[in-house]
Amino acid sequence: MKILVTGANGYIGTGVVKALLQLKQDVIATDFIVDGIDTRSKTIAGDIFGLEKPFEYFEEPDVVLHLAWRNGFVHNSDTHLEDLPNHYKFLSKMAESGVKKIVALGSMHEIGFWEGRIREDTPCNPMSLYGISKNALREALELVCKQKNTMFQWIRGYYIVGNSEKGASIFSKITAAEKEGKTEFPFTTGRNQYDFIDYDEFCKQIANVIINNEVLGIINCCSGIPESLASRVERFIKDNNYKIKLNYGAFPDRPYDSLAVWGDNSKIQKILEQNEGK
Repeated sequence: MKILVTGANGYIGTGVVKALLQLKQDVIATDFIVDGIDTRSKTIAGDIFGLEKPFEYFEEPDVVLHLAWRNGFVHNSDTHLEDLPNHYKFLSKMAESGVKKIVALGSMHEIGFWEGRIREDTPCNPMSLYGISKNALREALELVCKQKNTMFQWIRGYYIVGNSEKGASIFSKITAAEKEGKTEFPFTTGRNQYDFIDYDEFCKQIANVIINNEVLGIINCCSGIPESLASRVERFIKDNNYKIKLNYGAFPDRPYDSLAVWGDNSKIQKILEQNEGK
């Protein structure tokens, strides 16, 4: 398939492009800057929101994987709501022009406060501008894709560990602090349990979602296993031979984070099994 990847030079995009190329897919990768993208793909630098006919501009791809999103680690940035109409317009133009499938990256933050396993049909009550915007885009795209008979997959991401040189996750911040020579890192209580997944596995899961047209709708890309934040961060520090220590309790836990939340990974496991059998 010919797959257009937006936000291809971002934290997740660079890894997903590599994973798709490993699966022998034809990748067109676009972002504002493209110098960090695997050169085996065709790269196109520019602003996707300014295009009148994006389907034609990007050589009529079979699939668009929409990863483009700014300030994803700043959950209450106004840019989430400001950019929402542009994301919708771009993807609706792709659907109207005849793209066969739209795949977009969502987030477990669409759910809001929740205790326990998150299923695809778990009710959404987002508690941040990031979660509100992602949830609104998902609902709008479901309608558009249904009207245009376009296949639709919504990848719900959780907590990613790895590629810590990029991004702004807690793992990236710890890596930066270690390189700056800091001996302590301000931390929460670390008691909350989340669904952590290694970066390479997450990118592999996304790539496998894209090449599978049998399992559609919301798909949790995750490990399916809860682990405490303290345990996972301490393990990250040990695995990377960092000397930095955590200063527990320096920051309060976020009010919209539950004590334990993780994803139901049954659909992604089904996809991986189906793909391996082909």
